[in-house]
Amino acid sequence: MKLDRIDRAILHELQLDGRLSNVTLAARVNLSGSACLRRVRHLEAIGVIRGYAMLVDQSKAGYPSDVFVQISLDRQQREDLDKFERAVALVPEVMECYLMTGEADFLLRVVASDAADFERLHSNLLTKLPGVTRVHSNFSLRTIVKKTEIPIR
Repeated sequence: MKLDRIDRAILHELQLDGRLSNVTLAARVNLSGSACLRRVRHLEAIGVIRGYAMLVDQSKAGYPSDVFVQISLDRQQREDLDKFERAVALVPEVMECYLMTGEADFLLRVVASDAADFERLHSNLLTKLPGVTRVHSNFSLRTIVKKTEIPIR
């Protein structure tokens, strides 16, 4: 999909502040209010804008630890992958899950309140997901870069 300069400007502004009023957004991208709203609604309708979210400080919400977990499955048939993907999506502490190339089949970003909380997740949930044969975990010491805005060119 080809985005023009105005679409890119709208996306840039909304990524910085998704709570902008249409009047403010229109002024920032040099459009009338109605033209701006029409473009935003179009970007939503075609799925470029998937939704709006608030960002919660995970440490202040009780989850200061990010744990990156590599998961290997016993089989990589489509039905096995689907079964795992459906199950992992139901684990609230799993914030992200990626199907990977390389040594592990999946990479997860999991939040935990501390090492004991992660041990509970590891023992009671992650190792019991369908098809799991190996779980390799790494605790993040500190977040250096964490962005929510993609580059809009």
